[in-house]
Amino acid sequence: MSCTHLVDGHTLTLLRNGEEYFPRLIAAIDAASHSVYLETYIFSADSCGHRVSHALQRAARRGVMTHLLLDGFGSAGFPDKWVNELRAAGVEVLWFRPEIARFNFRRHRLRRLHRKLALIDERIGFVSGVNIIDDVPGGRIVAPRLDYTVEIQGVTTGHMYAVMRRLWALVSWLHFRHQRERIKLWTAYNYKKKKRRKVVFLVRDNLRHRHDIERAYLKAIAKARQEIIIANAYFLPGRRFRQALLMAAQRGVRVILLLQGRVEYRLQHFATQALYGELLNAGIEIHEYHVSFLHAKVAVVDGYWATVGSSNIDPFSLWLAREANLVVRDAGFAESLRTDLLRQIANSSRLISSSVWKGHGLWMRFLMRASYALVRFLTGVIGYARGHDSV
Repeated sequence: MSCTHLVDGHTLTLLRNGEEYFPRLIAAIDAASHSVYLETYIFSADSCGHRVSHALQRAARRGVMTHLLLDGFGSAGFPDKWVNELRAAGVEVLWFRPEIARFNFRRHRLRRLHRKLALIDERIGFVSGVNIIDDVPGGRIVAPRLDYTVEIQGVTTGHMYAVMRRLWALVSWLHFRHQRERIKLWTAYNYKKKKRRKVVFLVRDNLRHRHDIERAYLKAIAKARQEIIIANAYFLPGRRFRQALLMAAQRGVRVILLLQGRVEYRLQHFATQALYGELLNAGIEIHEYHVSFLHAKVAVVDGYWATVGSSNIDPFSLWLAREANLVVRDAGFAESLRTDLLRQIANSSRLISSSVWKGHGLWMRFLMRASYALVRFLTGVIGYARGHDSV
């Protein structure tokens, strides 16, 4: 479905799934002449990971400054052999919060690097929800995960560079590497937003930008007059977000949710379903994606406002993790994403009807409510969502 749009001096290409994303990412890395920055939550040691790893090595060997930042939890299984091969080729590899003990419940251990970004020569950027992992989950699932990426060229890549460069410098400093980076630690993040830009790069961090992505969603939902389509892999919004959707439905806006139909993580799955009754009673449409896993984190409002990126609408993404989304205000771009989402809803999803939903027994209702309460407890009461830290 890859389609290209010219928006406010930017060239934006909307890509679906890794099938369209990975060839363009690898081609961009192979064409790099100066620098490559790649951040990912999961870097899997599979065929896709192999192709990306070798592209990074080829870039480093021809003198390109090549940087790979991996999350310490999501990529905890990344083989030491692969790390050694990358470093031997000249690729700089760093870990964001290395996971030392997987069952250590100390404060802030859930503050992960969840964003999926790539920037080549400070000119070509990729803002994605796609991890470096084979497109098809395998087993009995033969269809690829549903996800999206935007390839971007334009002035906004300067903001991306500042954000990625700053995090790289910070993690380098905390790892006692490249002490000279300390001077650039804060000066690299002096991007100033311009009002009403049609293409905006948003991040969520634990310092100055804790709520930027959530606020962008809430503002778009509050202004919606016709239609809201949200496709989200892990949908567990707080009260304020839910109220915004309910109010939109009350004023006649068609609200469509495309959510996970296959059980990937049981606790999150049943916690999300605990919200179905309230949403369905308000007239909100819920469709569950079933041909594979849904991994998208995208939305379209009124056929004009659209967002694509790594941020789910759940406590992990909105309160804890580092995330990155691109917001685009353009009818052509938004319509491309909307058309594909409606196609996925029509062909690959099941509508959850209110009558069928009300037929669930007491045990299932209890399981849903208990799962929801446990998720909120883990992210709130324990303290994972409180305070701030340096990374």
